[in-house]
Amino acid sequence: MRKRKVLLLLGCLAAAFVPLTERVDGLRVGSKKFTESVILGELVALTAQEAGVDMLHARELGGTRIVYEALLAGEIDVYPEYTGTLTQEIFAGERIDDLGALRERLLKDGIIMSARLGFNNGYALGMLAERAHALGIETVSDLAGHTDLVLGFGNEFMDRQDGWPALQRIYGLPQQSVSGMDHDLAYRQLSLGVIDVMEVYTTDAGIRYHNIKLLRDDREHFSLYEAVLLYRADLDKREPRLVRGMLALTEKISAVDMLAMNSAAQLERIPEREVAARFLAEALSLEVAPKVETRLLRLKKYTLEHLAMVRLSFLLAILCGLPLGILAAKKRRLGQVVLALVGMIQTIPALALLVILIQPAAFLGLGGVGSGSAAAIAALFLYSLLPIVRNTCEGLRDISPDLSEAALALGLPPAARLFEVELPLASRTILAGLKTAAILNIGFATLGALIGAGGYGQPILTGIRLDDSALILEGALPSALLALLAQGLFEILDRVLIPAGLRLPPAD
Repeated sequence: MRKRKVLLLLGCLAAAFVPLTERVDGLRVGSKKFTESVILGELVALTAQEAGVDMLHARELGGTRIVYEALLAGEIDVYPEYTGTLTQEIFAGERIDDLGALRERLLKDGIIMSARLGFNNGYALGMLAERAHALGIETVSDLAGHTDLVLGFGNEFMDRQDGWPALQRIYGLPQQSVSGMDHDLAYRQLSLGVIDVMEVYTTDAGIRYHNIKLLRDDREHFSLYEAVLLYRADLDKREPRLVRGMLALTEKISAVDMLAMNSAAQLERIPEREVAARFLAEALSLEVAPKVETRLLRLKKYTLEHLAMVRLSFLLAILCGLPLGILAAKKRRLGQVVLALVGMIQTIPALALLVILIQPAAFLGLGGVGSGSAAAIAALFLYSLLPIVRNTCEGLRDISPDLSEAALALGLPPAARLFEVELPLASRTILAGLKTAAILNIGFATLGALIGAGGYGQPILTGIRLDDSALILEGALPSALLALLAQGLFEILDRVLIPAGLRLPPAD
């Protein structure tokens, strides 16, 4: 029996390090978590393909700060950005007034800004046209006379320099019912009447689809948001063909073109890569055949990426959590500190922890973006510690003192008492902690997609962005199924690893 247990544990340990996905080294284009940014990222990736350069598109990495930090860290080489976002958020407070000063500031970070791509995608406030007409609202100033309106803004807009705080101050808006939410979900909330006003990007396909009226910015608060490409200063030396290809996009994309591409992706459900390929053929006469992924191939890819994150983070949590749990059980005072620390980690919001860990992972050369992201694995490892440490500690503390004294009376040394008596007696509680940690790990791993780690979170994020329930289920259902499989595996381990006497039901 002992030999079988050892072989099983060694097999699990070996399987944890067998590579499931190939690490993609080379050039990467990043994009933010909204359709237009993804399309622009695909345009760059396709121009690279046409130039004979291999490039990975790290899609939907998250908000502005996440993507810009990834560029600084070298985890991506280029991504589409907007001049207003740079001046009002990235360099907020530095009083950058013109494009020349902006280029000089970016060069200090080792970043080059391209010429404008050809369109402005600024902020505006929007209401359902029928609702705005009924209330007689035409401008942003008109909102001041309707204190009962419910406002819902994207989380980024709630905090940025030119966002809600400045808008409220400049226009004297009195509304108190103001909440932050995902920008794409705000469209759904607006259409359902849950909120009355939201911020929109002026080239959003949702404006036309939901019949939204744009309120005139009568005090000219919002800045220009000219679309540009940001890329690392050494990219021209590393891959000049890529730079020449992607810079051919400058001054070629009008606001009408961008709105049409956004509408094709969001309303007609045409994949972003295909939308980008059509534009390149029409505008630049570049015939690039986009690679098409079937649903089955996508499912295989997401599954392997998800497993790559879960298994390594879970193994590390076991290797660290079990000793910490034993330490907490044996050293009462120190144990309180250990339990408090792992408990405190559990209270940190998952997204915050992911973002915090990107820079350390990049600094150590482990990579913060891409399949098997070290930042995602580190976050999952930290989140998995609490149930393992707590259950190990409680399992050992709950052992009957009589049994411990009997083992001591037999003259067993401490190590033998721990491995031959105490851990087997606590094994059921420990295994329950491991099962809880594994299921939590599988669920939390979907958030890894926010920093480009892939997995089942990728179709969930894309489905939310495109308001496509089928895509959401494409990630949610396999994730739930994987959690059920993990639970079944632990039921098998319960029979293999736990002594038979401990599995007997209690006598009536």
